[in-house]
Amino acid sequence: MKTLITALIFLLTSMLPADKTKSTSRWVVSGNSMLTVNGRTNINRFSCAIVRYPKSDTILISKDKTDHIMLSGTLNLEVKDFDCSNTMMTKQLLNTLQQSKFPTLKIKFLSLKEIPSVGQRNFVKGDVEITLSGILKRFEICYEVNVKQGLMELTGQQAINFSDFNLIPPKKVGRLIQAKNQLVVVFFLKMEKVG
Repeated sequence: MKTLITALIFLLTSMLPADKTKSTSRWVVSGNSMLTVNGRTNINRFSCAIVRYPKSDTILISKDKTDHIMLSGTLNLEVKDFDCSNTMMTKQLLNTLQQSKFPTLKIKFLSLKEIPSVGQRNFVKGDVEITLSGILKRFEICYEVNVKQGLMELTGQQAINFSDFNLIPPKKVGRLIQAKNQLVVVFFLKMEKVG
């Protein structure tokens, strides 16, 4: 009887779903990380940046038995921290992004096509969700990733349109200077491995 109960317990536990995660690594985002938006007006180019990331968010990279790679974690950036090196342009951008109503820009990491190799520069595609002015959009981004000795640098860029987020490009000095619809969002993350 004891043998039958032991065999039954073994059979039932072997039928339970196994933990599919093979490996998970945790990376803390450094304050030296930054986000830049580059655009054009009918006259010239402009660039607005958040030059320091004051939080210590954690990004997770995990791989399951199906070799699906998850890149998870969210960057919550304060829209008020954008600086366009021009007071009028900064004010126009913050108004356009409805900073008082939607104070946070979110970048949520979803997946990677492959795990970057240590000690060399890698070019890897991955999916992200960007939430801006209350509108969420999903994009596939090509990252440049450099991993060495517990440090990772991740650089990515994505062209977006103001209209993707139901926004009207900013205007300056009446209607004489008008920003174009397209922006290029560039982010540079420095991360340190923990655990």
